[in-house]
Amino acid sequence: MISAREVRVIDEEKNALGVLTTSQAIQLARERGLDLVEIAPTADPPVCKITDYGKFLYEQHKKDHEAKKHQKQIQIKEIKFRPKISVHDYDFKMKHVKRFLVEGNKVKITVMLRGREKQKPELGYQVLDRVLADVKEMATQDGSARKQDWAVSALLVPTKSGGKDAKAKNPQGSAKEVQGHGEEKVPSRPGE
Repeated sequence: MISAREVRVIDEEKNALGVLTTSQAIQLARERGLDLVEIAPTADPPVCKITDYGKFLYEQHKKDHEAKKHQKQIQIKEIKFRPKISVHDYDFKMKHVKRFLVEGNKVKITVMLRGREKQKPELGYQVLDRVLADVKEMATQDGSARKQDWAVSALLVPTKSGGKDAKAKNPQGSAKEVQGHGEEKVPSRPGE
């Protein structure tokens, strides 16, 4: 399957044998009871190694698996809000948003609009602005807010400095912060 006329050959002990024709390299590999494997097809001339092909595939798979283990996978987490969200629900969801940002994940904030709310997308933008103000030291908005027919959404990306320091300052967010955004305090029972 090697299409080049000449190849640079490396033997099983990693010694360079020089540039040989492909047929000579294949013959040499067969004499040793091994395979000729092309390891650098883009080089000039291509580099081939005399080795056991099954063992080569196994080692390659092992290297790929090890490289994957050390990669940090960033996920996009989605948190859904409503325009008329209560203070407690807002606090609860903001805890999750902050935790996801501290973990290094991107967070998609979606404000769901139903019925007549679809005619007033500015209600959704108000909630988005409120969320962005609460996490401004931890995250930045990626791009602009997007409006669909039924929702308004924005993507938050954690900032470099917003990691563990931000969690130490305010791990859960306080109710005073939330109430400071112009919401009226609603009595829990009628007549209070």
